[in-house]
Amino acid sequence: MAIARLSGGPLDGQVIPLDDTVDDAYIVPYGEGQLVYRREGDDIHTGSGDGPTEASFAYVEATEDIDPDPDGRDE
Repeated sequence: MAIARLSGGPLDGQVIPLDDTVDDAYIVPYGEGQLVYRREGDDIHTGSGDGPTEASFAYVEATEDIDPDPDGRDE
């Protein structure tokens, strides 16, 4: 099993299981839209005895506006 480390955007710092079908982009539903993360650099821990393979993904965009305070209470 592989894991993805996400950087930037609303999921910054999250570590998630990575499906074998994910290639260069990780797209996840978020609110009414989706978040797009792109693979950065080479995978690490790819050997048989050094833990799960780790891939880094950086935030690219959201398909909808991200509003952390949709009720307007943070004023």
